[in-house]
Amino acid sequence: MTETHPFAGRILCDVASELGEGPTYDPATDTAFWFDIKGRKLHALRLADMVKTVQDLPFLGSVLAVIDAERQIVVSDKGLFVRTVADGRLAPFATLEDKPQNRSNDGRMHPCGALWASTMGRSAEKNAGAIYHVAGARVTRLFSSLTIPNGICFSPDGATGYFADTDVNHLMRVALDPATGLPVGEPEVLSDQTAASGGIDGAVCDADGLIWNARWGAGAVEVYRPDGTKIASHAVPAAQASCPAFIGRDASRLLVTSAWEGMDAAARQADPHAGKTFELGIAVKGRFEPRFAL
Repeated sequence: MTETHPFAGRILCDVASELGEGPTYDPATDTAFWFDIKGRKLHALRLADMVKTVQDLPFLGSVLAVIDAERQIVVSDKGLFVRTVADGRLAPFATLEDKPQNRSNDGRMHPCGALWASTMGRSAEKNAGAIYHVAGARVTRLFSSLTIPNGICFSPDGATGYFADTDVNHLMRVALDPATGLPVGEPEVLSDQTAASGGIDGAVCDADGLIWNARWGAGAVEVYRPDGTKIASHAVPAAQASCPAFIGRDASRLLVTSAWEGMDAAARQADPHAGKTFELGIAVKGRFEPRFAL
């Protein structure tokens, strides 16, 4: 039985992003990052003093990972870029794919230091997207013919990868080589969510192996066991919850982004917190994202 919980958290940032996505956290600086993909912005919130900065981007950015104290990797519709933390300068690093009509979408760091990142059509064209494995500057296509690839996350030991195509609403799992983050088997359906409301969106996997998944259209973050059993649903005060991330000095808090994408004036009035960024307000056993290994 799935336990349901009302929202017990707070609004971390009341700036309404059209498509808030790609949150992550750097424990070295106690800073949470997330994107407004459609708004071409990178948000950074230092949690200790709640000082907020926003960088305008020259592309549609969606994923960020820490390289070291001075550099980050950013995934976008124009490829991968190395971002210099001090001044926000962006230097081209690698090409993700050869479809200029696509943009980047979801992504997550594997424990080995490799990155998984996904692409999709700018208007969610059917089967236009894919998921890629990035190890240093080497890019390998893993899965193709996906429409809205999401839910990328990994078990704590790196031996299992999870992902979804929101258009299909199957939470998938695949066996991985923990040393490389590359598949060693074929994906299989872990949980069929086609009959449930909303769509499987961004996800993170905690220290116990539980999968925390944002439910687009259902205003919730849902929790799955590694066997696919859904055990909890935590309400979020915005219908289009998009992606969670563990934050805080001990990774015990959960940030959730959201979006107002596709909403007309009436819909936004009915969903006044759409696009804002939240803290779920519960204690979690999170993990910090690994650094990207050049």
